[in-house]
Amino acid sequence: MIRTLSAAAAIGLLAFPVFADEKPSKEAIDKIMEILLAEECQMDDGDIEVDGDGYELDDVFCSDGQYDMEMNAAFEITNRRKE
Repeated sequence: MIRTLSAAAAIGLLAFPVFADEKPSKEAIDKIMEILLAEECQMDDGDIEVDGDGYELDDVFCSDGQYDMEMNAAFEITNRRKE
């Protein structure tokens, strides 16, 4: 019984991969940094993660405060939460 549950759990993990720790390409990082600069923002590129079909940006420092942001695959800011 335990082996059956362990096998089922392992299959379940393979069926639903987690993308939160996936890192973006160098080209994507460059584009994100370019957009942030135009918004008067900056961040450490190590805080950019691939999130589904877009990007999650943690600890973005802008002229009016610190934010967490989300960008879609077209590099448009779709969500901005002030910390």
